Amino acid sequence: MFNSHKNDFQNNLNEKFLNNQTISYLVKLIQDYPNHIIKIFSLLKLCKATSVFKVLDFTVKKKIIEGLPPIKMMEFLNKLSVDDRVSFLENLPKNSLKDLIKYLNPEEKRKTLVSLGYPENSVGRLMIPYCLSVQDTWSVQEVLDYIRKEGKNSDVIEIVYIIDKTGKLVDDIKIREFLLVDTKTKVSDLMDGQYTALCVTDTEEEATKIFSMNNRVSLPVIDDQKILLGIVTIDDILWVLNENYREDIQKIGGMEVLNQSYLNVPLFRLIKKRAVWLTLLFIGEMITTTVMQQFSSVIEKAIVLALFIPLVVSSGGNSGSQAASLVIQAMALGEVKIKDWWIVMRREIICGFFLGSILGITGFIRIMTWHNINFYNYGPHWILVGLTISFSLIGVVLWGTFSGSMLPFIIKKFRGDPASSSTPFVATLVDVVGLIIYFSISYLLLKGTLL
Repeated sequence: MFNSHKNDFQNNLNEKFLNNQTISYLVKLIQDYPNHIIKIFSLLKLCKATSVFKVLDFTVKKKIIEGLPPIKMMEFLNKLSVDDRVSFLENLPKNSLKDLIKYLNPEEKRKTLVSLGYPENSVGRLMIPYCLSVQDTWSVQEVLDYIRKEGKNSDVIEIVYIIDKTGKLVDDIKIREFLLVDTKTKVSDLMDGQYTALCVTDTEEEATKIFSMNNRVSLPVIDDQKILLGIVTIDDILWVLNENYREDIQKIGGMEVLNQSYLNVPLFRLIKKRAVWLTLLFIGEMITTTVMQQFSSVIEKAIVLALFIPLVVSSGGNSGSQAASLVIQAMALGEVKIKDWWIVMRREIICGFFLGSILGITGFIRIMTWHNINFYNYGPHWILVGLTISFSLIGVVLWGTFSGSMLPFIIKKFRGDPASSSTPFVATLVDVVGLIIYFSISYLLLKGTLL
């Protein structure tokens, strides 16, 4: 089967540059023919191999590195950009990490070890530890000569970073500015002292926010002394966003993060990842059964109440999921901080009341209509049944919006991930408390009539 794709594969190899379509084709080919991974990868030129390697799953990357001959492995590891290399190495066991580090040349080894020394999920792990930097005392001609000499070693040459004699970042200037002035002009004459930089210990989340507020393909990275250490590029930030999005979606669904594509996850591991959360949620739902057992006498006397349990409880779960999703997104974008919990709570209580009222009125109209057109007979006390459903919807939806909006704050306060508080967890909480609200209101309004 692999032989039938040789012509297409050869055509892609002959492409001078790798575009997204070509990369997607090569990645799919590698995934479709796992037994030919090393053969496919060995045929790629180093520059193309590094582009494809970056977007592969970790397990596939590991298989490629382990299968390459020592000389090929050494060439490939040294050709990888520092951030891509660190992204792969940081997931390896210590023994494997030590073995692979030996294949790096002294300069690449130094850069890699420096990056691996920074906290996980920090800007230091994403940083490319080299960039175009010149001193403020240089002339424009010296800058242009430097760019011609060193530009080939830099991933991004749109911006030139200005440092003083101690290596501190003092400004950044676009290359076009050097092309539009006399070559004898001093760099200091072009400076305005305005620049945006990332701290090497900033989190990926903070870096993402800063990039979103600045129209830049790269940003400089400095330490606490303002010493220029390197740059972070927009493609790495987009990769982080993609990874975080995938993780959040999985957490919102109520499961552990897979860290690799669905089809490449071993079946046993897939079951294990899903079973933990599912079991916890199941135990939580057992409380729902306990609540219903406590109100079993109420259900026996008024069977009609059992008909509306799914309607009332699911409305609360839906409103809670809405509130949780909105608050989690606002937190992720930096629009809402922990200190804003009181403002959010007030807004969601008001929203919950009006949303519950809308559903409550709709529910009452539904019961009234069904009863009056003889579609279903709710008995002589149908008005009380309608009011019970109406007030229950207000209470349950109000509780849903309140709990859904506050849970992310509580989890964030205890340094957890708010994404894990969404849909399943909120739904379970609303199910339990929603039933208590529903049966309590039923008892109060129907006591002496149906109960």
